[in-house]
Amino acid sequence: MKKISIILTVIIIAFLSISASAEVRWYSLNEGTDKAKIEKKPMIVDFFFGKGCPRCEKLQKNVYDNAAISKKIMDDFIPIRVDLSKKLTLEEKTFGDKFEFKEDCLLLFLDYNGNVINGPGGQRLCFIDNVEPASFIEYLEFIKGTKIK
Repeated sequence: MKKISIILTVIIIAFLSISASAEVRWYSLNEGTDKAKIEKKPMIVDFFFGKGCPRCEKLQKNVYDNAAISKKIMDDFIPIRVDLSKKLTLEEKTFGDKFEFKEDCLLLFLDYNGNVINGPGGQRLCFIDNVEPASFIEYLEFIKGTKIK
């Protein structure tokens, strides 16, 4: 019984230390795309509005604020955010138009060359309203394992 309580204590401490330090550090479009090419990592590009947008608020709360997900994103991806509540730069608008974002929320998974990475069975997790954390982690694992063509 003592071993079980020690193991549980260690797990809880490990979880708390991860959750306390895990946070997604978002890059600008130019900074992030350059970093992705240098590090040869896939990108997560989130065109977002933030407060007041139900999709953005759910994604932040259920996905990006999840310690396990934020750690995985920071370890394996280059996270890029484009703030749609501000005037877009020419580069941001051109980039968004390439993916037909229509100046609305959009979540893209791209290889380091800027090509969309399709999920299992060819599905694209681009326009999403809500996603469960466990499903998002599985999707990240799949995307991470995708070979660049």
